[in-house]
Amino acid sequence: MNYVTDNSEIQNSLLERFIKYVKIWSESNSEKAEAGVMPSEEREFDLAKQLAAELTVMGLQAVQTTEHCYTYAFLPASKGFENIPAVCFLAHIDTVEEVTGKNVNPMIHPEYDGTVIDLQCGVQHNPEYDEALAQAAKNRETIITTDGTTLLGADDKAGVAAIMTCIQYLVENPEIKHGKIEIIFSPDEETGHGMDKVPLKLMESKSAYTVDGGHIGELETECFNAYGASIKFTGKSCHTGDARKGGMINAISMASRFVESLPSNQRPETTWGKEGFFAVMEIKGSIENSEVSLLLRDFTETGMQERIATVKALAEAAALSFGGKTSYSFKEQYRNMKSVMDKHPAVVENLVAAYKASGIEPIFVPIRGGTDGSRLTEMGIPTPNIFTGGHNYHGRYEWCSLQQMSKCCNVLINLAKKIAEK
Repeated sequence: MNYVTDNSEIQNSLLERFIKYVKIWSESNSEKAEAGVMPSEEREFDLAKQLAAELTVMGLQAVQTTEHCYTYAFLPASKGFENIPAVCFLAHIDTVEEVTGKNVNPMIHPEYDGTVIDLQCGVQHNPEYDEALAQAAKNRETIITTDGTTLLGADDKAGVAAIMTCIQYLVENPEIKHGKIEIIFSPDEETGHGMDKVPLKLMESKSAYTVDGGHIGELETECFNAYGASIKFTGKSCHTGDARKGGMINAISMASRFVESLPSNQRPETTWGKEGFFAVMEIKGSIENSEVSLLLRDFTETGMQERIATVKALAEAAALSFGGKTSYSFKEQYRNMKSVMDKHPAVVENLVAAYKASGIEPIFVPIRGGTDGSRLTEMGIPTPNIFTGGHNYHGRYEWCSLQQMSKCCNVLINLAKKIAEK
């Protein structure tokens, strides 16, 4: 028997939770995170503690928010199912800093019919240019957008809402048998530090599932290898009137030359699928000292080493062309989780069964990024990623489908049930 959750009662609960969560400002800060501050912003505690309070009311056990802003709890196993291996559901509470997540004003569009949606700041949702939105319109799904002034926060508050609604459903429907289910809501995933202080000592689960994907049906078991890079250029300053040849060495010019020399067909905006890229995230500095921050992404270890070598060579060439100096540093952020996932086929098999029990054919797509799950997988806890129904993440064009979010909740319930059946 399948326990389908996409009914009006469940959807109303999902919508209420989602709207409440996106209105809580929980934007993280990459600069502070890189400096070792965890959480990177105190405001992340606002949502973490809200979730802890709700889990307590539901009757979960060991509910707590750690000093580093991880909210943990577990739903005890059904009677007679105590020996079923525990499983953990995860989602992250922070939102990106590139577009503000403060004062989010979500707009609800019931039974969306494909009409062009004009929002503030020139933001326009047009299904002619958004295939997923056109599909949602065809199905007359309820979609939630921003008002154009902020991001929405579906990444990953759609995942948070789906997990919370799933747990509430299991609590209220004890006839659905399941093993122990652990919950972790993490901070600072968007900064790449979401698993830095994860409370592994609290976790019993040997497998986990992140709820941090996108379009309905997507199931992700592999991701990029990821490095961050800092490229520094050192020049020589003097009065511009005396900047005759050799008098001035402009570090800004070196940084610009370096950025221009990166392969134009290997940028995030010119690649797709398993194509890797060089992403320029920030340029800052002065004539004497300038710095370029990069993200390097590749699905293979060999490809990543080639990218690192390319960055070094291009930085040296840019510095040499102006008579300046360069230095560089590289930091691994996460690894492709596929090799570990392949060693634990049952973790994916259970999830595929849950998708199909929910009436969804899984679509295996690579993550063009990473999740907390990729870090957990490195730590020995295989963690595939589940769709949430969110789209166009990290910007003002973000939107979410209520029906797809409901299907995500359905998958989680069926996943708990399938694991118990085995």
